[in-house]
Amino acid sequence: MSAAFVDRQQVGRRFSRVAASYDRADFFAREVDRRMQDRLDYVKLAPQHILDLGCSRGGSFAALSARYPEARLVGLDLSAEMLQAGRSPRAGWQRWLGIGGANEPARLAADAAQLPIKSRSTALVWSNLLLHWLDDPLPALAEAHRVLEVGGLLMFSTLGPDSLKELRGAFGDGYAHTQRFIDMHDLGDMLVGCGFADPVMDMEVITLTYDD
Repeated sequence: MSAAFVDRQQVGRRFSRVAASYDRADFFAREVDRRMQDRLDYVKLAPQHILDLGCSRGGSFAALSARYPEARLVGLDLSAEMLQAGRSPRAGWQRWLGIGGANEPARLAADAAQLPIKSRSTALVWSNLLLHWLDDPLPALAEAHRVLEVGGLLMFSTLGPDSLKELRGAFGDGYAHTQRFIDMHDLGDMLVGCGFADPVMDMEVITLTYDD
């Protein structure tokens, strides 16, 4: 059996280490989130329960809550530190005093491949830039299918094979200096294999430039 290409526990430790300042450097994730939110304009859905899979500090919470104010939102992430860093001090005081905060998203520290959530209990599974951090996304996709209601929606983003190609090209030592990124057609096959119907895959190129 070959060794894992992505060390999930190491990923969790590294995200936990930067949790306190992550919101000052997640501009790329927020841009992808904005584009995903735009696509929800074309989806007829009135979810009562939403699961944000790999939510980190909860950067998608505000837009999802504004779009679906009646929905119960649960954010799940491997890093408990990320979840804690995203909590607002005001929400903590509200819970302690027993006032307000009724729509404050719940937060769960758990593995995307082993969701502590009842089957057929969620109308929308939302996942922004999680799958490429998993050595094998298939178990997480299967779990998303398990917890979705019949007619529910899985909406996710991930990085594709062309990601960081400039970085890979800068090395000539024959070693991989980035994780691998799965082609969207292979992800589509995985979705069908998990039982999803009519998967729609879309690709965009986002170019980041730096001063130095």
